[in-house]
Amino acid sequence: MAVHVGWDGEVTTETETDVFEEHRPVLLGVAYRMLGRVADAEDVVQEAWLRWSGADRSEVREPRAYLVRITTRLAIDRLRQVKARGETYIGPWLPEPYVTDFGDTVPDTAERAVLADSVSLAVLVVLESLSPLERAVFVLREAFGYPYADIAAMLDRGEAAVRQLAGRARKHVDERRPRYDVDPVQRRDLTERFLAAAAEGDLEGLMSLLAPDVRLVGDSGGKAKAPVRVLETADKVGRFLVGVARKGDVSDLSWRFLEINGGPAVLVLSGDKPDSVFQLDLVDGRIQAVYIIRNPDKLGFLAAE
Repeated sequence: MAVHVGWDGEVTTETETDVFEEHRPVLLGVAYRMLGRVADAEDVVQEAWLRWSGADRSEVREPRAYLVRITTRLAIDRLRQVKARGETYIGPWLPEPYVTDFGDTVPDTAERAVLADSVSLAVLVVLESLSPLERAVFVLREAFGYPYADIAAMLDRGEAAVRQLAGRARKHVDERRPRYDVDPVQRRDLTERFLAAAAEGDLEGLMSLLAPDVRLVGDSGGKAKAPVRVLETADKVGRFLVGVARKGDVSDLSWRFLEINGGPAVLVLSGDKPDSVFQLDLVDGRIQAVYIIRNPDKLGFLAAE
């Protein structure tokens, strides 16, 4: 238990739980960017709590740095386990949707943009191709702005080695990161127009919104109906969406906007259960990518939300 004396002489105490909960959002942010899975990130943060609650507090000078170090190392171990299992996934893979609400905790527009980009579906897909160490360095440096020396201490690596890992990871991500517009107002406006055109089976309306080389990525894990391959070109994507609208029974469906992975998205509900989530990436005012997540295993946290 930490004891603090205020300017007016008032003595207050801060329990180990208070300290941990203060830093929980950052820990969850690090773990999710490392793993792309909300459940795994929650498990890692819970394990970090167990380590924290049993730690010798006299040896902890900076709780935040200590907790981020534990969380990062646990996430690296979890990521290595996932890769070692060599799990096969049916169809395209997308990260588990992560509800983001930076609120007043990130008032600076530039910092907010960096955090939103680092948690975007497009970037997280690219991060899957990094090694666990490269991913850790990239997340800590690019998303949270940690100095190289601090990252080296967290990972028990030399600073020169960390700089090399960071350079390699940044080059890899920059080469594969899709370009997209981040204006949330424009994204929401086009999402509403896209939703209306798709629901009405309006092919002409859809074609006016889609970029010629648009991509549709559907993630079902083989547990729901979705394309098992990435669809490309406006004609294929538009005709697929119109076909879905014409064949599907939408009488029981409702939808609402929410913010996931740093941008506006639509949660589609069947009754009161999550059916799917879709989000759009825009380039120059046209839809460049359509992401549809239908794997029920990835929608459980949205039900809780």
